[in-house]
Amino acid sequence: MPDTSPTETTTETTPDQADPVADAFQAQRDRLRAVAYRMLGSHADAEDVVQEAWLRLSRQDAASIHNLSGWLTTVVGRISLDVLRSRKSRPEASYDDRLPELVVTLDDAPAPEDDVVLADSVGLALLVVLESLRPGERLAFVLHDMFAVPFDEIGTILGKSTDATKMLASRARRKVQATERPTGAGPEQRAVVQAFLAASRHGDFEGLLRVLDPEVRFTVDTPAGVVVTLGATEVAAGAKLSASAAAVGRAALVNGLPGVVSWREDGTPLAVLAFTVVDGRITDITAYTDPAKLARMHLID
Repeated sequence: MPDTSPTETTTETTPDQADPVADAFQAQRDRLRAVAYRMLGSHADAEDVVQEAWLRLSRQDAASIHNLSGWLTTVVGRISLDVLRSRKSRPEASYDDRLPELVVTLDDAPAPEDDVVLADSVGLALLVVLESLRPGERLAFVLHDMFAVPFDEIGTILGKSTDATKMLASRARRKVQATERPTGAGPEQRAVVQAFLAASRHGDFEGLLRVLDPEVRFTVDTPAGVVVTLGATEVAAGAKLSASAAAVGRAALVNGLPGVVSWREDGTPLAVLAFTVVDGRITDITAYTDPAKLARMHLID
């Protein structure tokens, strides 16, 4: 869809003739992008949804909108819901077999301003759980539990009663709570990851087992597809990828989780690793090695 958002608008305005509607939308842009990203798990799709919301706003009589923030949230919710339903109805467009997109920030660099809201508390594990929810459940959970949108407003988007919407959110909440949640990228979690990487570099099998959860899951996203290894013994035995990444990598935050980014000698990205740490042990490792996907992350050494 064409980009006519207020940041790149083609309308003739000057600093003395600022568009108050565009300014108001711009003030909401980061929040709206965050809503759409949590709904869809894709930065590109989230940006498209926000752009479509701007187009709809530009065709609307702004004077008739009494609560712009609420109006925009409703529009973004409806567009996102349509996208989710379209994915479910077209198997070839399903996202069930792909990993969520990432916000990658080198640990020694400030988070990009535009990505601060996106990265806020959206761990890889949570995105995976959200992908498993039905469209209505995901909308109800995201809007209410993450953005405090009242149930009656969410019900309007879904075409359901307030009570039915509450039930959807409750069902989604139980599914999310049933999945172990990461505790972020604090010093303790980073220390566990560093211990794993050090053990990988030195081939310390026992050291790997000490920091791996017995049921750890190691997922590698390759050009040929997703490969999954389960269990501490199997993951420890196949830790060569982690070792190579650690040898030439830099610490990073990957969707708010401790991670590593590594590059080849020619400067092209080699891998991005994200670690989920729960109660002092690594429960999940996700490695991105697909060159096409790494290129889209714009990783610069």
